[in-house]
Amino acid sequence: MSVQIGNIDLGEFPLLLAPMEDVSDPPFRYVCKQNGADMMYTEFISSEGLIRDAAKSRQKLDIFEYERPIGIQIFGSDIDHMREATEIATLAGPDLMDINYGCPVKQVACRGAGASLLQDIDKMVAMTKAVVEATHLPVTVKTRLGWDDNTKNVYEVAERLQDVGIKALTIHGRTRAQMYKGVADWALIRDIKKNPRIKIPIFGNGDIDSPEKAAAWRMEYEVDGMMIGRAAIGYPWIFREIKHYFKTGEYLDKPTIAERVGACRTHLYKSIEWKGPKTGIFEMRRHYSNYFKGIDHFKEFRMRFVTAPDLEAVDQILAEIEEKYSVELA
Repeated sequence: MSVQIGNIDLGEFPLLLAPMEDVSDPPFRYVCKQNGADMMYTEFISSEGLIRDAAKSRQKLDIFEYERPIGIQIFGSDIDHMREATEIATLAGPDLMDINYGCPVKQVACRGAGASLLQDIDKMVAMTKAVVEATHLPVTVKTRLGWDDNTKNVYEVAERLQDVGIKALTIHGRTRAQMYKGVADWALIRDIKKNPRIKIPIFGNGDIDSPEKAAAWRMEYEVDGMMIGRAAIGYPWIFREIKHYFKTGEYLDKPTIAERVGACRTHLYKSIEWKGPKTGIFEMRRHYSNYFKGIDHFKEFRMRFVTAPDLEAVDQILAEIEEKYSVELA
């Protein structure tokens, strides 16, 4: 059976790209879509930034036709501001709106936004209701198991947010206190999926980093789909590899050095196209090494990437990498 979010058909078992700050911009989303991501989200966007018309927040609203279906994710601590931000974001033409109740970082959670709302479910419900009423689009939510081990309240959260109209829920299998440490616990996610009251799709998130784990957890935890975040950074092929494994039970060949260089170059060109040459090249510096993880003696190239001043210099480095490692890894 296909998974539906409102009138969006995501197929039998969708793989979603997680919204990641300073990562999930349009250039990164482009390479993930090319490699099989079924649905994607923008980086999370501050409701305050949208209301103030901050340039950085407004730029994050940029979406492109080839990305669909795509959701815009917002966060904030003030209910009225979240309602207003929803109206602004809806005008950008996404396929759905998503609310972040999961971000654990201090700058967000300690200001009453993100995972902080797990400490005040009544306010979370009121905020969600306001967002649902402010848009004609389906509204989804991403959250965590709870604030800490003593307050794992996502079971209640799931029921109450469904009651005010959300159309899907993604759950990261850690508490806010865990941040990104330890192992994600999907047992409570399975309990929510099995709750007879829950009718909306439930997506699991956290630690999906290989085809065999995705296949095993699909069977064990019975979720409707999976959201993948960190494992896709520098490795957009994770989506196609998981899909191939689901279909055949076999591993897809790992990307060749030429494919790695090609994806990195595409990401770079899209970055320049969207941000301009100066910012596009500067902000790509955080991504280069990720595309070549596990390759021996890469330090020299890493250092050169960090200081490469223009597109011509980066293209030259990529050409040298392809030439050197195509021979060594052949």
